Amino acid sequence: MTDREADEPVGFHCPVEVRWSDMDAYQHINHARMVTLLEEARIPWLMADGVPTATLRNSAVITDLRVRYRGQLRHDDTPLDVVMWTQQLRAVDFTVGYEVRPHGAAMSTPPSIVASTQIAVFDIATQRLRRLAPAEREYLQRWVRADTTGRP
Repeated sequence: MTDREADEPVGFHCPVEVRWSDMDAYQHINHARMVTLLEEARIPWLMADGVPTATLRNSAVITDLRVRYRGQLRHDDTPLDVVMWTQQLRAVDFTVGYEVRPHGAAMSTPPSIVASTQIAVFDIATQRLRRLAPAEREYLQRWVRADTTGRP
């Protein structure tokens, strides 16, 4: 994970390695595999030990997923630079925004992939939605990006 430059928008950067098996017959990353790569990037940001949102490992439910392809990504583009931020923050859910660029691409380069994932917080014992805890909300608030023009 890398720190952002002072003039870059808020975002957690996570390099994600592309596997040979992630490509399809057209030699670009398959849609289902891209969804998995987004998940692999999201885990260190939201669910790593010591992160206030680590409790989401046992209480996160994906309620919506959108992926827009604006350019081709291939195996040679590895590791992908996945940038994530909080796009929307509500009482019982939040939306993660993503931009995916090839390795070495500047942040000023238009992303090849723009995506979003809405995540609801769920109490497994009661089988009901639960409110975000204050520490979870505070952590997610730190990653709110004012500019969401790339929203899928």
